[in-house]
Amino acid sequence: DLRTMKHVLENSLIERLTQGFARNESQINGLQDSDAELLRLPGCDLVLALTTDSLAEELEVGLYRDPYLIGWMAVTVNASDLAAVGAEPVGVLLSETIPPDADDDFLAALQRGVSDACSASGLHVLGGDTNFSPRIHMSATALGVLADGPIMTRKGCRPRDAVFASGPLGLGSAFALTQFQSGSEDPPQNMMFKPRARVREGQMVRHWATSCMDTSDGVIPTLDQLVRLNDVGIKLTGKLEDILHPDALYAVRAADLPEWFLLAGPHGEFELLFTVPRESRERFSSTASALGWEPIEIGEIVKHQAVTMPIHGRQQEVDTTTIRNLFTEVRGDVNQYVAKLVTLHEEMAKTTLVHH
Repeated sequence: DLRTMKHVLENSLIERLTQGFARNESQINGLQDSDAELLRLPGCDLVLALTTDSLAEELEVGLYRDPYLIGWMAVTVNASDLAAVGAEPVGVLLSETIPPDADDDFLAALQRGVSDACSASGLHVLGGDTNFSPRIHMSATALGVLADGPIMTRKGCRPRDAVFASGPLGLGSAFALTQFQSGSEDPPQNMMFKPRARVREGQMVRHWATSCMDTSDGVIPTLDQLVRLNDVGIKLTGKLEDILHPDALYAVRAADLPEWFLLAGPHGEFELLFTVPRESRERFSSTASALGWEPIEIGEIVKHQAVTMPIHGRQQEVDTTTIRNLFTEVRGDVNQYVAKLVTLHEEMAKTTLVHH
């Protein structure tokens, strides 16, 4: 059907780019199975976790302008992938392409952001590459290890599993909204964005979770991927305001937009979404609480392959495929993006109660 066709188109590029590559027999995960690549090292019990990510679109469209935030995010986007597989961080290889006319203050703030993010994530800069270009570009490759215990990927959840978030959601989308609306160098004072990779939490979650993925692309795209990979559905329960970040709620209400828009993406808050067997959820929550962490139970895994959430006062099926591809389809035009979400919201008001 049309929804499946859109999903295939979205993922076909990755499939085309990788179809000619020979697979390493030590690699554990398949294509798109996990946030980081997992490689069982020969001759020992260690599993190596590897991930690489860059800041491209975020810099091109001006989402990240502050040099400190650019440095912070260059590390954090990679550390978050390590967190999603529960790896113990080791270090990063950093590639920095710097404008030749960048002044000392810019460079100092950029490197301070890198250093602070490394300290917060338990990583060290092991080396890398430096180049010059009129436009700044940042990328990194992060390394981590898993010494023992289960392997955690995006696959493995089952109906009746509880769905958790590592923290309040929606701040990434709210930050993007306020940045593009304000057009200023700094976000409004009520909207400070400095996400922390959930490395410590991911190491604990690995011993409980049946699946895990970070929300770097937004919550709904993350839910969509988990649903497709596991052939299940996800039902978000309770009130959305109870799982959303207070600053994000402030921003979306100030813009007079529906709360669920905060979950749409395409920019996320770098929390972890993970599933825990129903029978283990209370023991898991107690263990997390003892460590000073309060994960949020946001829903459950169901059999019907769809994502539903409370919208218009009822449990509503969400067209995750359309939402996941929407920002790309409007070529990054924020006004068109929001307008099309509004149209979806109005269409959902006309539909009836959906699958439980």
